[in-house]
Amino acid sequence: MGGDYGPSVTVPAALAILERHQDIRLVLVGDEATLTQALKTAGAGTDNRLTLQPATQVVDMDEAPSQALRYKKDSSMRVAIDQVKSGNADACVSAGNTGALMATARYVLKTLPGIDRPAICTTIPCLGGRFRMLDLGANVDCTAEHLFQFAVMGSVLVEASGDSEQPRVGLLNLGEEEIKGNDQVKQAAQLLQDSDLHYVGYVEGDRMFKNIADLVVCDGFTGNVALKSSEGVAAMISQYLREEFQRNLLTRAAAVVALPVLRALRRRLDPRNYNGASLLGLRGVVVKSHGGADQTAFEQALEKGVFEAREAIPHRIDERLGEVFAGERPA
Repeated sequence: MGGDYGPSVTVPAALAILERHQDIRLVLVGDEATLTQALKTAGAGTDNRLTLQPATQVVDMDEAPSQALRYKKDSSMRVAIDQVKSGNADACVSAGNTGALMATARYVLKTLPGIDRPAICTTIPCLGGRFRMLDLGANVDCTAEHLFQFAVMGSVLVEASGDSEQPRVGLLNLGEEEIKGNDQVKQAAQLLQDSDLHYVGYVEGDRMFKNIADLVVCDGFTGNVALKSSEGVAAMISQYLREEFQRNLLTRAAAVVALPVLRALRRRLDPRNYNGASLLGLRGVVVKSHGGADQTAFEQALEKGVFEAREAIPHRIDERLGEVFAGERPA
């Protein structure tokens, strides 16, 4: 029910995913009448792999997480996460309020032993491939231990994706030299150096996109600013290209010649192909879709939910934490 477009996007995306994967089932959570109408509008037939789970409330996009947690116990978001808690679903995918989703998921599902705080992780394109980055906004202030925990969780996700058997882990910093950075980053660097993770050192903002790390770790404030800044630069360059190619008849003619290259570039940089951020550190799979996602983008978020459920990412993180802390972590 959440996001900028609600069921008009999420329902067609769900139907497309069911066609793509014959071995999954989906539970649509929300206002039953609204969902039934959306299914009818999308031309859905009878499919016993698709069921509806009624919910009488909706969390507003600007609602405070504490308010949603306290007063929206029958919201579509809460009921969806309850489905994961009860075992009726293996993953929850939502385009709703990020803060409310994180707070509710943490309250209902709890964190894995040894994890103090869940983190938001997403995939970002770079030269020659892609990398993961976390945290992207869930934790504004982080200790060195938090950053180390993020590195362990993110490494498991990278390994499961098949991108690298030994993920290269970097710490986002304002320089590559060991003397640079705040105390938390310096202490996290030491923890990573002393671990069996493949730590490659500090990564500056511009070098994130040069494929020198499979996983970039940072606090939520820094990560969110870095991500939004890169998205803004990409949008600005795209706008500049359109303006220059429309400047006069000659540039318009050049645009026709360059059209195949421009289309290929747009496909490679299309943010919809990378939609869906993982809430790592929970005792269940939760994926956050961008609120403004269209059908194509929401399908990608659903694909991430399917992938993480199949790969049992929370279980794999739990096992890895057991190895890292050698049985000394809290229950």
